[in-house]
Amino acid sequence: MPIFTLGGLAAIILGCLSIYAASPNQRWWSEPWPQWPARIAGTGLLLLAWLALAQDMQRLTAAFVFMTTLMLVFVLLPYLGALLHVRRTR
Repeated sequence: MPIFTLGGLAAIILGCLSIYAASPNQRWWSEPWPQWPARIAGTGLLLLAWLALAQDMQRLTAAFVFMTTLMLVFVLLPYLGALLHVRRTR
């Protein structure tokens, strides 16, 4: 797999995690991250991710991969947070 694709996917995961960590309802940490810095960093990482994906793919393909991965990560993060919360309370 090309390096820009891997970098783009990693940036999507980190960007989504940064945005999710700023949510008051997140379960990964005891306190949410500061909202504005985390959201700005997350948005910057997501922009960087799309640019990295566009280096290896056509723009339409990069947009499809970007949106699909974005939806997957944003759906998985709350469930992983709930799983971590349950394991910590046992």
